Parts: sequence; C-alpha cells; structure tokens
Amino acid sequence: MFTAGLLRDIVAIMTNNMQKSPNTRVGILAYDAVQMSAVLGLVDVFAVAARIGEPLGAAVLEGVVVRPDQALGAFDVVIIPPSLNASRAAPEVATLQWIDRQAKSGALMCSVCAGAFLLGHAGLLDGRPVTTHWALEAEFGKAFPKAELNPEEMLIDDGSLITAGGVMAWVDLGLHLVARFAGGEVMAKTARHLLVDPPRRAQSHYKRFQPVMTHGDAGMLSVQRWLEGQIAAPVTVAAMARYAGCSARSLLRRFARATGLSPHQYLQQIRIERARGFLERGQLPVGEVAYRVGYQDISAFNRVFRQLTGLTPSAYRKRFYCR
Repeated sequence: MFTAGLLRDIVAIMTNNMQKSPNTRVGILAYDAVQMSAVLGLVDVFAVAARIGEPLGAAVLEGVVVRPDQALGAFDVVIIPPSLNASRAAPEVATLQWIDRQAKSGALMCSVCAGAFLLGHAGLLDGRPVTTHWALEAEFGKAFPKAELNPEEMLIDDGSLITAGGVMAWVDLGLHLVARFAGGEVMAKTARHLLVDPPRRAQSHYKRFQPVMTHGDAGMLSVQRWLEGQIAAPVTVAAMARYAGCSARSLLRRFARATGLSPHQYLQQIRIERARGFLERGQLPVGEVAYRVGYQDISAFNRVFRQLTGLTPSAYRKRFYCR
C-alpha cells in the first residue's frame, strides 16, 4: 500500500520535471486510495510509446501524475484510474472541482473500473454509453441511472468520453489512447514490446470522429455535451439556440466557428459514432440501431452511415463486432 507521504513524493518528483511542450498532455489523477500500479503503469505505457513513436514522427503522449490540489493547468486527456477503496461515495469537493474544470476546458475524459464513479459524481455520464467493472453493475446503475451502462464491455470510446471496465483495463485504455493519438503502428509495436494483446477496438482502419472540444467557447461546449445526450431525440437549431441562450443565427455562426461543422453535420457525426458502438457491441437489427440514434428512415441512416464510414451498417458489424 502506498502511503500518503510516498504518493506526494512520487507526484512531486514527476511534476517537478515537467516542462511546457507541444506533446499531448495526459493528466493521470492520483486521488486518495487510487491504484498506484495503474497510475504509474500508464505513465510507463506512454513513455514506451513515445520512445517507439518519436523516430516515426508520431504524436507523443506525456503522462503526468497529478493531485487535484495542484494547479497544473488544463490537460488534453484526463484519466481517472481504478480505486483500491471499497467506498465509491462522492469524493472530496476539490477532486470533483478539478474534474469539472478539466471537462469544461475540453479535455478527453477517461476512466478505468471504479474510476467511472468519479466521472458520474461530476455529472459527466448522463445519456452516455459507459462501462465499469461487471461486479459494480447494480451499484453503478443505482447511483447513475441516466448513464447507459454496458458492463459486458471492456472499453467504450464515445468521442469525448472513454471508459474501461476491469481493474487491469488501464492497459487497454493506455494502448487505445496510443492508437488514437499516435496511430495503429505505434500502438501495435508498444503492445508487442510490453507483451500484451492490443485492444480490439483499436484495429479499425476507419477514422473515428473526434469532436473539437478545446475551442474555448464555453457556450458551444455546453451545447456539444448536451447533444451527446440527445442522440435519439429530434433536435432543431432553435432548440440548440434555446439551450445556449442565444439566437439561432448566433448559434449557427458560433457553432461552426467552434467545431468546424454545421449543427446538422455535427449531429450526423455523433449519431453515426453512437451507431458504430451499437454495431460493435451487439446484434440489434440495423433498423433498431437507426431508431436508437435518431433516424426514422432506415435508408437515410444507411446512406449517411456509408458516407461517413465507407461501409454499410451490416458490413461494419461483420468486420468489427467484438465477440
């Protein structure tokens, strides 16, 4: 068991060596009762990937161990590792405030195992497909009934939110992030070096939608996060404008400037991304998948899906179904 003093020493040593860099900064939260083997293991995964990827010109992920009371600025990615504590009640206020600040700044938010409870207590899981340890299903479902829990899944990537299941799923998450930012080749070589199996979801040859969340427009960021919980609902520009508290004309201008897409294009992207998840994780009929992501017309769904992925929904499931 790591003592509080030893944890502070580890954090101090690692953060004292930090320098500003163009790297992708990954904040790994060392909260009370965290599984330190996961914290330091993730740092090592990213270090190995950096050593492999730099000669290839790949992006570098810089793992930074951080305590919630440290003022280290905003991170590109935040990971909430597993906990060794049997209690999964809401953490101290400082921890929740830190998570909230990072999410509002546009960080890609990630959790492993019971770490998902911290994201839930921070209010980040409503309407989102997530996973956690299978043994925590009942407890998690009771605590966060608005989250779409899939406890049978090892890892779910829902764009701006990634959750991983088991206690050791930090390995899967680490490799998945390497693939997402540094590419499949670096991920595969890192996995071989570490003698671990690469995560199945990272084998896709198709580009995944990565929404721009770091544009600095807090109002549009709130609209983006709201849309992620409205996948199946009919959404209009007028409704988005009401949610943002601005005119429809202002909404269209600000949204396009912030995300690079029109609201219609953006909604198509996140709906198809959610559909990919349904097709990868289950055997729902394609028509049901279409309905669950907001399409009443299956032919329209098939057309948009193929336009964005290069495959029909049926062909996509055949290739990427994770069973």
